[in-house]
Amino acid sequence: MKQQSAQTKTKRGTPDFQLLILTLLLVGFGLLMVFSSSSSIAIANSSFNNDPLYFTKKQLMWAVIGLVGMFFAMNIRFNKYKKLYAPFFLFTTVLLVLVLVTGAMLNGARSWIRIFGFSLQPAEFAKIAIILYLSALITKKGERFRDLKTGYIPVLVIVGFIAGLIMLQPDFGTCFILVSTCGLVIYAGGASMKHIMGSILLVVLGGALALGANALFSSMSPSDAVDSTTAASAEQNYKIGRIQAFLDPLSDTSGGSLNLFRSLVAIGDGGMTGSGIGQGTMKLHYLPNAYNDFIFSVIGEELGFLGSALFLLVYLYFIWRGIIVSLRCPDPFGTLVGIGIMGLIAIQAFINIGGVTQTIPVTGVTLPFISYGGTSLFVMMVAMGILLSISRTNNQDVIKEERTKSVTVQTQTRTSPALRSRDSKSIRRIR
Repeated sequence: MKQQSAQTKTKRGTPDFQLLILTLLLVGFGLLMVFSSSSSIAIANSSFNNDPLYFTKKQLMWAVIGLVGMFFAMNIRFNKYKKLYAPFFLFTTVLLVLVLVTGAMLNGARSWIRIFGFSLQPAEFAKIAIILYLSALITKKGERFRDLKTGYIPVLVIVGFIAGLIMLQPDFGTCFILVSTCGLVIYAGGASMKHIMGSILLVVLGGALALGANALFSSMSPSDAVDSTTAASAEQNYKIGRIQAFLDPLSDTSGGSLNLFRSLVAIGDGGMTGSGIGQGTMKLHYLPNAYNDFIFSVIGEELGFLGSALFLLVYLYFIWRGIIVSLRCPDPFGTLVGIGIMGLIAIQAFINIGGVTQTIPVTGVTLPFISYGGTSLFVMMVAMGILLSISRTNNQDVIKEERTKSVTVQTQTRTSPALRSRDSKSIRRIR
């Protein structure tokens, strides 16, 4: 009996090997490009201790922390995430509120908060928290999710609440990524297209009214209240400048369109084969945030069209592999979480690469796994740990099926000799 129970006991499946290797390759390539794009800036700046490895060391530290987090998340049984999503969502919401009160202002946004000596961006955690929360809520509601009042509207309220907290920072790029990812999860969860199209229309109208009201009140402000509206006006002009730069990068090459113009120059200088790793010139104090928002421009200059195309093909295969793993999950919750994670990575990568190549206006978001940014890298690696946990659940089902076949074969081969002899005599008589 003990031997039989040991044989029938199901072991945990192995993680998807391809997805794991691709994640590690992307992280390693990101470290290489962070070094290539930041070393010349760091060595010439005393604020960075004149250390060419200043940014690389920090990114490596977060990569190690992220690796620990990824393996930890990968070894949590997937069904436990159905219980862990609630406290994680609550914790993230508290951080989003705290950052509005105590967060440090950087580049016109209050997005960072210091905890235990680390600077963290709560909006990055919110991306994963909202995916887990929506996936659990949609799965729990089932068919009731298609009902407008009891299913769809409560989900929209949650998304709107988190998006509102992020917009108060303000961080339009992250808010857009979060809302787009939530829309993908909602669509995959089986929401009515009529409800989705209505929501999109309301968001567009609401955004237009908000921008119009902001412009109206700014223009009506009295002269003695100029100081109180200077920050808002500067932020508005900054966003308008990005749109103008997208429409015409040559309109103001020394002002609003400077970043995009130099980004396009860097990509164009790369040609077919590029200048080689570390040999680019636009990162030498010409291209701002070369190791962060515009790191793909450095890739284009140093690896050229062929290297950039190869990188994009690997990235696309990585996303495709993640979607396949998600769709194979027998649990709807796991499928929605996996689609949300891979959708998040795909949307953010498209916005980053699209911005620096003049496909869409620049929004200032990181390229997942590649750009410098500790919180972003850590969250993305933990998210992949969750997806690898889903893949272990898929492989566990394969193990169950193989064990069932093995037990069946063993049962047939262990038939008593007398019974096999009697069966063979019966066959001979029939012949």
